[in-house]
Amino acid sequence: MSIQARFRDYQPDQLLLLPPALQDWLPEDHLANFISDVVDTLDLSEIIHDYDNSAGGQAPFHPRMMVKLLFYAYCVGVPSSRRIERNTYEVIPFRILSADQHPDHDTIAEFRKRHLTALSRIFLQVLRLCEKAGLVKLGHVALDGTKVKANASKHKAMSYERMEKKAKELQEEVERLLVEAEAQDRAEDARYGRGRRGDELPVELRFRKQRLKKILAAKEALEQEARAQRLAAAAGSDESDTVSEVRPKPSAQRNFTDPDSRIMRDGATKAFEQAYNCQIEVDSAYQVILACAVTQEANDKRQVEPMVERMKANLGGRRPKRMTMDNGYYTDENVAYLEREGIDGYVATGRLKHGEAVPAAPRGRIPRGLTIKERMARKLRTVVGRRIYARRKEIVEPVAGQLKERRGFRRFLLRGMCKVPYEFDLICLTQNLLKVFRYG
Repeated sequence: MSIQARFRDYQPDQLLLLPPALQDWLPEDHLANFISDVVDTLDLSEIIHDYDNSAGGQAPFHPRMMVKLLFYAYCVGVPSSRRIERNTYEVIPFRILSADQHPDHDTIAEFRKRHLTALSRIFLQVLRLCEKAGLVKLGHVALDGTKVKANASKHKAMSYERMEKKAKELQEEVERLLVEAEAQDRAEDARYGRGRRGDELPVELRFRKQRLKKILAAKEALEQEARAQRLAAAAGSDESDTVSEVRPKPSAQRNFTDPDSRIMRDGATKAFEQAYNCQIEVDSAYQVILACAVTQEANDKRQVEPMVERMKANLGGRRPKRMTMDNGYYTDENVAYLEREGIDGYVATGRLKHGEAVPAAPRGRIPRGLTIKERMARKLRTVVGRRIYARRKEIVEPVAGQLKERRGFRRFLLRGMCKVPYEFDLICLTQNLLKVFRYG
């Protein structure tokens, strides 16, 4: 019995009679088409007006195309400029968004660096888009912090105590090597004549001098920080005259790669990492991020008022009806601030140990003479308080999980407090774009 095999026509070298429309390569409801449509509606005048070609020269890539590439790249977890460049050749959505143009990775990185603050300010435009789509209700807002690794290794950090010891050791070694170098120069001059340059340094001496310079600079920076903190604390008192004598704590650390980052304990892994503390305020309706920030403080206790004020600024002064946050945010001052703002706050006053029974719900009138903390603890033990506070985990923690797990945002690309907060704004605004794409 004869067998006949039939296949679809396959001719890789076949030329097309008419040029294809790139947009036909993707379905209409694809994320790339959505990003393109949204960016076309955004006000990019701050970026566009930054260019001036009156003196001639090669025209740059269009800002709208570059913004579309960056937004889509951050949405799908590909923030690397090199990967974005490669994807404009190899990945259909990137090739469509770039209109078959291929900016190199240096151009992409320079565009992001040059317009970082302008890109971060688009957060407000995207938040307005979320409001128009009905995704912001302000009935319940949850605040939480998550540690994100800095673009630096924790092994590149050194404590002030070790800096003092290491600086002394290096200074002694540099002096010893200088004496040896001078002796060697004299011996070689006697043997070969004065043919060598007098400023040449041995490799090991150059290395130690550079390391000593870095350590002394980091040591001075820690001392300045300690003086600034003491000066702020002693403002208006007689202690201000002795501020110049203040020394940092021996355990105070500074990283040589990213000096603004800090050693922080990751709540999920329990490991200590070189990181930043990222704050997000999330609306309960569709998990839209209302405000975000980056801080160098590992503790969350001083973040309540700044984050609420940032949220109010983003929302034109409006406030949520209620807010929930874990015990890392509890202070009497924070609870009093929420009350002054007319926000019904639910802030955990402590943490239950594993297996520990939940205290019974209180009954009857609130006893007189309770402290602010006791009143909050009693409020959280009521049936209503438990139900409201229990929603905190399902509102804000999934958003942090989506940023880290789904989108792979576990480490910043940029360094320093002059850049990192703007990169986080870019991460959060694209997170909101994904919410609009899904629900709006």
